[in-house]
Amino acid sequence: MEKDRQRRSIGTYAPPWWERFRFKLKRTLVDDNDSSYFGAIYELKDAHQSSNPLIMAADEEIFDVSGPLHLQNSLDWRNIYHRRSIAASLVHGVYVWEKDRQRRSFGHEHDTHAPPWWERFHFNLNHVLVDDNDLSCFGSIYELKYAHPYAPKYVIAFRGTIKRFQTIFEDMKLNFKFVYGHPAESPRFHKAFDAVWNTVKMAGAANIWLAGHSLGASIAMLAGRKMAKCRFYLETYLFNPPFNSVPIENLIKNPTLKHVVRVSGSLMKAGIATAMKGRSEDPEEDPFIMLSEWIPYVFVNPSDPICAEYIGYFQHRDKMVDIGMGGLERIAAKDSIVSLGSRAIGRELEPLHLLPTAYLTVNRSLSKGVKKAHKIHQWWQQDFEGTSKLYRF
Repeated sequence: MEKDRQRRSIGTYAPPWWERFRFKLKRTLVDDNDSSYFGAIYELKDAHQSSNPLIMAADEEIFDVSGPLHLQNSLDWRNIYHRRSIAASLVHGVYVWEKDRQRRSFGHEHDTHAPPWWERFHFNLNHVLVDDNDLSCFGSIYELKYAHPYAPKYVIAFRGTIKRFQTIFEDMKLNFKFVYGHPAESPRFHKAFDAVWNTVKMAGAANIWLAGHSLGASIAMLAGRKMAKCRFYLETYLFNPPFNSVPIENLIKNPTLKHVVRVSGSLMKAGIATAMKGRSEDPEEDPFIMLSEWIPYVFVNPSDPICAEYIGYFQHRDKMVDIGMGGLERIAAKDSIVSLGSRAIGRELEPLHLLPTAYLTVNRSLSKGVKKAHKIHQWWQQDFEGTSKLYRF
């Protein structure tokens, strides 16, 4: 445009550089000394969703594009694959509800994609759990519209981290607490646990599911642990739950070396735990023993470093039994290096990611990259290939 000004008598070539993208020139910024143009303000001629990635809904948010459509006419509540797919869909509904909220903040009141993720499976949205700090939706309570002998009356679902400026700070703050702090003291978890406790008191533990993905799986796991200690054993679906440890499963490819590293770790943890004598000898007071009757469903992908270590954690326990070191592993499996280190400085820190018992499902389908391996969509795919095994303490 400045060059057009200098050659005004010859011709104008600037407008197509903004008009072709449906912008109009709103104002030019002119230098007071030499009268040259040094800037311009453009205005979009008509509002369009694609002009802002926060406003534009991705295909993965639209049920009719990415949802488990194959289940709508063949739903069997007794089928574990169907139950897993529905739990994952309800968790995804929390993600989409929050993204809908963010779109509404840009003035798109009617751009709503979340309801089909629960309505297609005959659920109502009973209550939304909102973070008091960033006002984001981090969880939902769904209520089944009709009674079914094999279906839950309520499902309480929690989303994981959303990497957008409206949510990233509070999400990452809670992620950090799950690794190094006391997440049970966070306001978000307080609200989540109150919702779980009140729903259990109202409807009974047998009528309730917990579900969560990534950070949401950590919330659901902690809530499930606390309820299990109160003898309420909730059916729980944990998708890609973070394992707060060095990802040996992904870092070391040699099976022999991996086994040596794990055995060495068990020897070290068992030795430290025994020397410190930090745990009561009374099984009734041992948190690990108290939790052993609770059997959550844990879903992991070996290509996802966030959760893949659960595979090695459970398989290693079986291997230790096979080589005659099961007793030692029963001591080592209860602790992490972080929890032992905390106890050494007088700070009791329960390793919240360690589970005595779980029904572990591993996705054996090929995942293209770490990002896809961590997404929740894999858990309702019709071509899903996986293996499942019950691990007991």
